[in-house]
Amino acid sequence: MSGRVVRILGLDPGLRFTGWGVLEAEGNRLRHVADGVIATDGDESVPLRLKALDDALAGILARYSPDEAAVEETYVNRNATATLKLGYARGVALLAPAKAGLAVFEYGAKTVKMAVVGTGAADKDQVGQMVRRLLPGAAQKRADAADALAVAICHAHHRATVTAWKVRA
Repeated sequence: MSGRVVRILGLDPGLRFTGWGVLEAEGNRLRHVADGVIATDGDESVPLRLKALDDALAGILARYSPDEAAVEETYVNRNATATLKLGYARGVALLAPAKAGLAVFEYGAKTVKMAVVGTGAADKDQVGQMVRRLLPGAAQKRADAADALAVAICHAHHRATVTAWKVRA
């Protein structure tokens, strides 16, 4: 049974590297569209890096015209400064698709791993291997892109049962 085709943008936010991936879901069928990584210059100020991230996301949104976006939730670690910077990038990753009028969904890392690999304890290599198996043609030059595609896959599996933080543009 097939439904309408939904284009999903998955985001794995980070201040240094933000992974992104676009797939199309039609019922249970998934098709890879594109993926990549947005890298910011560590020598720039945080505000300029956030602007670069926002500009790049705006370009991806314009180019691929997704219907929905899914963002991985922040992983909190012992380094408060690193966690705060990750939070800044995550804020941009949530805001950019919301500004474009998309429904934005959030998933924790364990939920993503469970949806893609079948266990919430999967490591990055297992996630990357499963993403390549589920989405033939996915380039995934960095693990960040594979993680973003995993978030999109997770959303494709859960989209009928989750509630969006929808912002009307």
